[in-house]
Amino acid sequence: MSGRTVLVAGGRVSGLATVGPLRDLGAEVLVTDSDAGAVEKARALGVGGILQDDLLADDVAFDDIALVVTSPGLRPDAQVLAAATSRGVPIWGDVELSWRVDRAGVYGPPTQWLVVTGTNGKTTTTSMLASILDSAGLVGAACGNIGLPILDALRSNPHPAVLAVELSSFQLFWAPSVRPAAGVVLNIAEDHLDWHGGMDGYTQSKARALTGGVAVVGLDDARAAALAPTAGADRVVGFRLGEPATGELGIVQGYLVDQAFGDAERLVRADEVVPSGPAGRMDALAAAALARSIGVSAEAVADGLRTYQVGPHRAAVVRVIDGVTFVDDSKATNPHAARSSLLAYDRVVWIAGGLLKGASVDALVAEIAPRLVAAVVIGRDGTQIAQALSRHAPDVPVVTYPPGDDTGVTHVAEDAEVVMRAAVRDAARRAEPGDAVLLAPAAASLDMFVDYGHRGRSFAAAVRSLTEAEIGHPDEQS
Repeated sequence: MSGRTVLVAGGRVSGLATVGPLRDLGAEVLVTDSDAGAVEKARALGVGGILQDDLLADDVAFDDIALVVTSPGLRPDAQVLAAATSRGVPIWGDVELSWRVDRAGVYGPPTQWLVVTGTNGKTTTTSMLASILDSAGLVGAACGNIGLPILDALRSNPHPAVLAVELSSFQLFWAPSVRPAAGVVLNIAEDHLDWHGGMDGYTQSKARALTGGVAVVGLDDARAAALAPTAGADRVVGFRLGEPATGELGIVQGYLVDQAFGDAERLVRADEVVPSGPAGRMDALAAAALARSIGVSAEAVADGLRTYQVGPHRAAVVRVIDGVTFVDDSKATNPHAARSSLLAYDRVVWIAGGLLKGASVDALVAEIAPRLVAAVVIGRDGTQIAQALSRHAPDVPVVTYPPGDDTGVTHVAEDAEVVMRAAVRDAARRAEPGDAVLLAPAAASLDMFVDYGHRGRSFAAAVRSLTEAEIGHPDEQS
C-alpha cells in the first residue's frame, strides 16, 4: 500500500482505528463521512478528510484510490461503495484489513483468532472466552464488535498470542478472507434482515465464521446446527444443553462436559456459571469449546468461567422494591434475545419496543403470553409489538407510548429520558410482589437512544428514582 491512496468510508470508531495502521503501511489516507464532525476528527489525525457529498460530486475523485476500507455498517448499495464498485476499486471491511495486516506479521507474529458470532450471546461468550484465556496465562484480548478495534489489539504491547474476536454479520460480510483457528455460530434468529435482504443473506454472513480450523455450532438451535454439514472448517464440533455425544460439549449430571477435545472431561459445575440459566450455560459451552480447540486445559476453562463477571445491561438486576425485581436487559435488541430473559421469570411486566429491523415478534409474544402481567411499549416500532400483544395476549393490559408524527427519530436526549421514566412508572404500578419489571426491548435502541447502554442507564436511573408508594397501583396512571 506504500504510496497508494486508501479511502476510509466512515469516520467513526472502526474507521478511525484503521488510520494508524494504514499510515504505518505507507498509504495516503483519505477519510469520508456524511458528518462534518467525523471528517474534522480525521483531519485532526493528520490525514485527508472529505464530506461524502463532495466526494461523490467530484468526477475524478476515485481515479487515484487503490482501495476502499469500509465501515461494517455500510451496505453494498451505499452510494460511496456503489461508486467504488462501478470503478473497479476493491472494498475491504476493517476486519478484512485487520486479518491481512495480522497475517503479514506487520505488528508481530500472526495471532490465533477465535471468532464468536450469532444473533445473541456474542458479547457474553467473547467475554467468557477472554476470561478463560487470561486464566490460561495466554496474552490475549477481547476485540471486534465488543468495542476494542482488532487493529488496536494487534498494535498492543505485549503482542497478543490469541484474540477473542466478536464479529457481527456486517463485519463478516466485509471479511471474506478470514480463516480463524476456531469460530462459533451460537444461534441464528431474525435480525438485520433489512440490511442483508432476508434470512439467507444473514445466515451466509454468519457462516463465514466456520471456515477455519475448527467450526463450532450450537446444536440446540436449528439454524445454527444446519450449518454443520456445509462448514468449510477442517473439523466441526457442537455444543448442547443435554448430554453430549462424541465430538460435542454438553451437560451431564450438573457439569459442563467436554466430549470433543477430551474424554467426557468435566469442566465446571453448571450452577457455577454466571449468568445463570440456559442462555448463560450455552455461552459458557461455546467459550469452552473455542478455548479447548487450541489446547487450553479443563482447569483453566473452569477457573475462567468461575471468575467471569457479567457485563452491564445483560439481565442485570437493578433493584428490588417491595418484592418487585427490576431487571435491565437492554442488550436484548431482538426477539430471540428477549426470549431468554422473559422465560427466566414466571410473572413479568414487560417494557419493550424500539427498532425491530424487519423481525417479527408474533412467535415471541405467543410463547411468553402466559407470563405477562402487563406490557409497556415504547419506540418507533412499538405499535407492531402492541398489535402482536392484541393478537396473542388480548387479556394483557398494554400501555403504548406512540412514536409521534415523524418516521425517523422518535425521541432523542431528554425526550428519551422522559419517556423511559414514564414507562418505568407505568410498569411499576402494574407490578405486585414476586413480579419482575423487565426491560427486554426485543428491538434496537437507535430510534430513541444513543445505544443500548444509554437505554439501560436510562432505565436504571428511572428505577432508582421510584418509591415504594409507586409500586402496585395501576389505577393511578400518568
